[in-house]
Amino acid sequence: MTYSHRPVLLDEAVSALLGEVPKQQALYLDGTFGRGGHSRQILQQMSPSSRLIACDKDPQAIAEASLITDQRFQIVHSSFAKMSSEIAANTLDGILLDLGISSPQIDQAERGFSFRMDGPLDMRMNYQEGQSAQEWLATADEKNIAKVIKDYGEERFAVSIAKAIVASREQGITLRTTRQLASLVASVVRTRERDQDPATRTFQAIRIYINQELRDLEEGLKMALHLLKPEGRLVVISFHSLEDRLVKQFMQHNSRVEIPRGIALREADIPKSPLKILSRSKPSSAEITQNPRSRSAVMRVAEKMVQA
Repeated sequence: MTYSHRPVLLDEAVSALLGEVPKQQALYLDGTFGRGGHSRQILQQMSPSSRLIACDKDPQAIAEASLITDQRFQIVHSSFAKMSSEIAANTLDGILLDLGISSPQIDQAERGFSFRMDGPLDMRMNYQEGQSAQEWLATADEKNIAKVIKDYGEERFAVSIAKAIVASREQGITLRTTRQLASLVASVVRTRERDQDPATRTFQAIRIYINQELRDLEEGLKMALHLLKPEGRLVVISFHSLEDRLVKQFMQHNSRVEIPRGIALREADIPKSPLKILSRSKPSSAEITQNPRSRSAVMRVAEKMVQA
């Protein structure tokens, strides 16, 4: 199935990645191919002698990428966090990460990501391997479930939701579908922000845990410093506070150098920071009106300054 969904901050992200004047013979990484919106625009705007490597965990994304016949393009079925095994250090001129879940994934009931449609309780980005949400909820203990929902969903009713999940299991009820889980959560979560479904935070938390999204992000950010050339760009689009906090802290930490108090250094001897922060931006009001799912997006851009 081919999708025509336009990614959030598409023009801004590609412009930030390539710079005002695209480099000659550059090498870029689209770490989250999705349905190829960013990759296709990068291919259109980068120089004819440049190359683009893309990766994704989702088999459907890999199938979509196979439709691109541009000889400058290569797709790898992998998480971006593991791309250091595919790419040599200090060779990339830019890395783009568009985090989270894509609209096509949300809109397919059979993927189990959405509480708005009934489907199997799966939630795996790569549905060919690993533990599904149903399998995890059928075996995890109450304490673990509560911790996941609290830590990854920032859900204040996490303990009550975990108790209800375990209680239903003890009654012989197996949570097999998204609607079953959403209904159970709604029976426990009595209050919620306006326009937010009671199951929103729980579904987010379980999806993040099942796919180890924050672990991949932490590893991927470290990888970026290793793989980028000096003056290479790191562009990251995040959609919730947990992701954005990790990206913000990573960029801030690597954009300054801590010199112990009392040590006098000549200016020439002061070590330079690995990164320079370039910008932070959000979608325009016009984009949010056209695509309400974009309203929470934050794009952060940094540039590698020295070998790291």
